[in-house]
Amino acid sequence: MSQKLQNAPAPLARIQQNILARSERKLLNWLCARMPAWVTPDLLTTLGVVGAIATFFGYCASILDDEWLWLAIAGYVVQWFGDSMDGSLARFRGIERPSFGYFIDHSCDGLVTLLILLGIGLSPFVRLDVALVVLAGYLLMSIHAYLAARVIGEFKLSYLAAGPTELRLLLIVLTGAMMAFGPTPGAFAASTDFDMIFGAGGAVLILLFIFQTMVVARRLSAHE
Repeated sequence: MSQKLQNAPAPLARIQQNILARSERKLLNWLCARMPAWVTPDLLTTLGVVGAIATFFGYCASILDDEWLWLAIAGYVVQWFGDSMDGSLARFRGIERPSFGYFIDHSCDGLVTLLILLGIGLSPFVRLDVALVVLAGYLLMSIHAYLAARVIGEFKLSYLAAGPTELRLLLIVLTGAMMAFGPTPGAFAASTDFDMIFGAGGAVLILLFIFQTMVVARRLSAHE
């Protein structure tokens, strides 16, 4: 085994300041204490990806019937459970694999985000180009988080008091609105109200990436 693989990565300071962080942590600890032995972190990671696949197909099938959006909502719940529990269970049982877990977890995060936003873009509610702008914004923020973890040793899991759980809840609410109101025409030609909402979200993510990049760059410049 190479020397690089033998050296364990330095521990990261996990910064999580989202609104639901404390309540979610209590729930996850309660669930971890009651998980059967046959449930493993790897199984939960796989379950999270399966949830994202269900969400993708739910959105895609909504072109046939809005009722398919219930599958998308159920997929979000399954994805939250798998994604939130895999690392929590590993830490609870003391079986962490820091390098492997970090690599696999965040690789799956990228795939999950692609599946969800691609599904939204293939639905009749949001244009594909708008969904791809949101995808670009989210991946930019992910890149920022991974770079910051490397250069300043801080892995930030939330921004603007929101983390992955809050984003899932927002998407569930928007999906419910899709079922309730349908693809209502927006202010611009060939657009819907949901195009406007998702487009604004994508713009916020891109602007937040630029702002956070400047903040970290200033810290690094002052330090070096």
